[in-house]
Parts: sequence; structure tokens; C-alpha cells
Amino acid sequence: MAFWQNRSISLVDMYIDNTDSTDNVGQINFSLEYDFENMTLILRIIQGKDLPAKDISGTSDPYVRVTLLPDKKHRLETKIKRRTLNPRWNETLYFEGFPIQKLQSRVLHLHVFDYDRFSRDDSIGEVFLPLCQVKNRTFTDVD
Repeated sequence: MAFWQNRSISLVDMYIDNTDSTDNVGQINFSLEYDFENMTLILRIIQGKDLPAKDISGTSDPYVRVTLLPDKKHRLETKIKRRTLNPRWNETLYFEGFPIQKLQSRVLHLHVFDYDRFSRDDSIGEVFLPLCQVKNRTFTDVD
């Protein structure tokens, strides 16, 4: 289980939520750690890079929504970063009370949205990371 001690993930490509499309929509940089004593998955959302513009101004107002699928009730979000295509969140999110065995059946879902004040937020892109595969591959290989 030493692989969980401190895993850093380089910039991972995000894709549009559309089975017919594999358009790259930017990258997200994050790291994962597991606190065995407190049974807590620690996720640090570091930054986004080269996100597409979703607003008329030529920028976006991105934030990240994180869930541990299939449990959609365990949802956490970062703060909104205004008018940027290269946001720096540097936020740490905690999923508490998850024994390591339970995490092995979960999929970490990072979904980046563009915040819209008067309408539905636009999806920018997303990444799915099956946690059972974390020890068997390097994070830089995630598609």
C-alpha cells in the first residue's frame, strides 16, 4: 500500500462528455494521497491548463466538481476562478471515512465546469480515474 503515500499526477488531458468525441479540452493537474490512520483520501487540485473559452469575453470561470463514483452524494467542489483559461486552485479536498478496500471499487471523477450566473454551468471537460488502477499504472498514462 506504499503507492498511496504520496502520488503526484502530472497534467492529465480532459475530454468532453460525449462518446462520439475525443476532443482534448485542456488539462488538469492534481495529486492523490491516502491517510491510513484517518481513512481519508486526500485530493489536491492544483491547476488547469489550456481550458477552452466558454464566455463571450474569451475566458471561462472554471471550477472542479469531484465525486467518488458510483456514490454521487460524496461530491466536493473547488472555488470558482474568474476569467481565466489557466486556473490555479491549489485546494485540498478530503474524502473521509473511506477504508482502502472501499476505495478500490471507486472511480474518481473530476469534472471541470464554467460557472454561469444566470444559466446552467457549462461542462468544460472531465477525467475518470478508477482507483483500483492507481497502483498498477503511472498517473501520467491516464486518458
